[in-house]
Amino acid sequence: MDIRLLGAPEVWLGLASLPLGTPKQQTALAVLVLHGGQLVTVDTLVDELWPDDPPRSALANVRTYVGNLRRTFDRHQGPILVRLSGGYRLDVADERVDVRRFEHLTGEAASAWSDGQHKRVDELLSHGERLWRGPLVAGLRVGPVLTARRAALEEQRLAATELRARLDVALGRTRAAIALLTDHVNSHPYREQAHLLLASALKADGDAGGALAVIQRAESILIRQLGVEPGTELLSLRRSLLGRTAGHSPSAVRKDSPDRGGAVTPSARAHPNHLPRGTAGFIGRRELVERMLAEIAASAGDAPTVRVIDGMAGSGKTLFALHLAHLLSGRYPDGQLFIDLRGHTEGAPVEPGDALTVLLRQLEVPAGRIPSDHEERAELWQRELRGRRVVLVLDNAADGQQVRPLLPVGSGSAVLVTSRRRLSVSDIGPPVSLPVMTSDEAVQLLAQTAGTERISREPDAATEVARRCGHLPLAVRLAGGWLAHRPAWRVADLARRLESGGNVLRQLAVEQQTVAGAFSASYEHLTEPARWLFRLVGLHPGDSFDARMAAALADLPLDRTERVLDDLLDQHLIEEVGPGRYRMHDLMRQYSVELLRESVDFALRREAGARLLDHALHRVAVRATSPDQQVLNAHLRLAAPNRIDLINDADRSDIEWLEQERSSLIALIRFAQQEEHFRYAWRLARAMWRFCYMRGYFTDIVTTHLAGLTAAERSGDRVAQALMHNYLASAYTRTGSYLDSLRHLEMAVSISRDLGDRRNEHRYRANLVVVHWLSGSPERSVRLGRQLLREDSRGAVDPILSLPNLGYALTAVGRYAEALQAHRQHLFLARCQGSWYHIANALGHIASVENLLGDHRKAIRLLLASIRLRGQTGHRFGEAEARNDLGIAYRHLRRYDEARVQHELALDLARDSSERHVQAAALNDLGLTLTAAGDVEAAVRAHREALALASRIAHPYEQGRALSALADHLAGTDAAEADRYRQRALAIFERMGAPERHDLRRQLAETPA
Repeated sequence: MDIRLLGAPEVWLGLASLPLGTPKQQTALAVLVLHGGQLVTVDTLVDELWPDDPPRSALANVRTYVGNLRRTFDRHQGPILVRLSGGYRLDVADERVDVRRFEHLTGEAASAWSDGQHKRVDELLSHGERLWRGPLVAGLRVGPVLTARRAALEEQRLAATELRARLDVALGRTRAAIALLTDHVNSHPYREQAHLLLASALKADGDAGGALAVIQRAESILIRQLGVEPGTELLSLRRSLLGRTAGHSPSAVRKDSPDRGGAVTPSARAHPNHLPRGTAGFIGRRELVERMLAEIAASAGDAPTVRVIDGMAGSGKTLFALHLAHLLSGRYPDGQLFIDLRGHTEGAPVEPGDALTVLLRQLEVPAGRIPSDHEERAELWQRELRGRRVVLVLDNAADGQQVRPLLPVGSGSAVLVTSRRRLSVSDIGPPVSLPVMTSDEAVQLLAQTAGTERISREPDAATEVARRCGHLPLAVRLAGGWLAHRPAWRVADLARRLESGGNVLRQLAVEQQTVAGAFSASYEHLTEPARWLFRLVGLHPGDSFDARMAAALADLPLDRTERVLDDLLDQHLIEEVGPGRYRMHDLMRQYSVELLRESVDFALRREAGARLLDHALHRVAVRATSPDQQVLNAHLRLAAPNRIDLINDADRSDIEWLEQERSSLIALIRFAQQEEHFRYAWRLARAMWRFCYMRGYFTDIVTTHLAGLTAAERSGDRVAQALMHNYLASAYTRTGSYLDSLRHLEMAVSISRDLGDRRNEHRYRANLVVVHWLSGSPERSVRLGRQLLREDSRGAVDPILSLPNLGYALTAVGRYAEALQAHRQHLFLARCQGSWYHIANALGHIASVENLLGDHRKAIRLLLASIRLRGQTGHRFGEAEARNDLGIAYRHLRRYDEARVQHELALDLARDSSERHVQAAALNDLGLTLTAAGDVEAAVRAHREALALASRIAHPYEQGRALSALADHLAGTDAAEADRYRQRALAIFERMGAPERHDLRRQLAETPA
């Protein structure tokens, strides 16, 4: 396992990146990692996550974040995150954490420098530099612990940078030191040591005038801005330089005009530098820069080193290549050449022969010596480069054919090629695709163009502007320029304008430059089928899409779609996020949609959207196989798919596909409702319901089925309205919103009665059995459950739906033998039908009753089988209750540690899925286990938390349990208060007819008056 906190947090297991959850969960992970092997208290985590004003739910949220992380580690690495009294501990070795390795390497490098071990310093610094991807947990808002650690690490990095410069000077690599220190001083102008090192490097390189200029700038900054005098080292170096330059003309200060005498050889004839200026303020991509510098250094020799840098329009390829070229100039002293090949700008690309003429003139070859014949010109180019070491930047290349004649053959030069498309050039290795910036880098770029002070005053607004710009360097620069020309505007004003106006492409313009203009240069090079597909894929509202979805949208054959997608990928108009999966940058999607609206009428756009939704619905229906498949088919009422060729029957019951597509499918449901494809909106919601319910995604059910209900109401489909009401109720029930659940179920029952739909009416009434029990009316639940079972016996519907709910209700009123009979009938029917889902549920229900009857060992066997079945099928619904029941069984067998683990796991699972009634039950049972284990203080806390939660969701049974348990704890210290608690609990249990009322009556009768 490799934990990376320098830059954005990442955890890698081999080649797989582990999911780390929300930003606050990532912050919690960082604190745990940096305190590896030590206790981190819950209070420490709360202070770090909410340093100013913790919410009331802070403790619960911390438990949720750590619980999520613990399950992730348990699944992939084993139990390395453990819960302790008062907090947590993460057991991770230092060598697994990049921060620890960086600190060790830089510390060792400083010691090796003191011992004069220059080679060792080089090795250690190189290893350390490769680890630095950015500031500690870049992009996260942090509290006091991580803020202090981030500052300390940044200081260590700056010291390592300065040590690298010292080493370069000591080893004679003065040009490399100068390039490094120039950027370093510009970024950190108040570091006197950096100015001193840069001046020393310039002096060692023979540029005494440049060294004096650096010292003068340092003195100006130190005296005028900081009010401090320069140190003795800086003053001593200035005196030394002034003595050295006395009596010499300015031209004699530099060493690049030696009197060589004799004939002038090609390598001595010229040392041209034609690199455009403007990279001193280069921002970001540090890790990629360092990696490429290391790769170029490793491959340096007599043969040329060629690297292709590609990426979407506006990603900063040219600036990146120029920054690299400037850094490489010290290693390639015979010249720095640059040419724009105009491969993606207006007009025709530069012909290779014309490019050779420009490059030869840059080498100061007289015009009269350049042959008119292209082949002879190419031969001269190769001769002129032979024996030279130059940096050559071939910017904005159209294709490999344009680049190939310009590459050196017998020269140890470095060639950097940029292009918006993937080039096919043999023997140069894979391209480097330039990503967009991180959030922090984009904000830094915005500050560079709009003004640092202005941006620092509004950090949140600046982050939002950067996000609206998609962290694309071109868009961010234009946003900064836009602000720079409007000094009266605040950054927040621009953020609001970009949010309300929507079209960043057109709004952000400086002079004649726009983001849309940059994109159009790539778009215009496409074939017509590629343009058609590019315009249409922007309609897909999800995070990503695959080839089959694109084929459905464009109504193209799948094989042809795949070829066109490859073309779009080569032009960096789309990105490949996984094998066969694609996404569009946010601004590129805006551009695509804008083109579609301009070029395709509304009817054609609507047809394309319908094709996509039809395909998505049928793919979900194929994969979302359900225990009640016949019912699902009846509800969906599907015709044959429009594109049967795109539906793969081999993918049936593919839960992981649904997991992967989950966010995209939710977006498609919203899209269907907004675009008035009403029949697809509610059908997609219904098709996804079982998957979301099994995985505990109850918030997703509410989101999708509210959209589906709106669509069903607007289309006048009353059957669909009843369906949406029913399945909305399922989510509200699981999350403790019983009044909402009751309201939606009664609507579903009423609509079904009006329609004479007896079968669905029966299903919806069966769901009312559970809601009545949870909301405190178990006797009503029993009556309704028995009535429904009698209807089942007449063949109205399958009794497998009524039996488990009746069993629940019978358990709640203490009729355990009858409950056991209902659950065993449920298990029998489940086995007859071969439904693993119902088998797992029935086993869990039987085990719950066996616990109440006192056969705890049998309950454990049944529960373990139920949990194992859930794990094998991927249906996690009900696992939280099963684990809580397992904890109850362990408690009765006095296996308290095992019981506590199961209760806490049940709590974590219930919190993940927002099942608040299960959380309340698990808290109460955890309290009982803690009491039995002797941890009374923790037990009282658990019961109080259960009482608060049960009261909030109006769950009377768990309220009563919490009150009764708290009364037992108060009995020894406050008998009167304990009596009041018991009276309240008894009133609840009497009203419900719960069996616990008998013990409470006895206890109250025995209490002295």
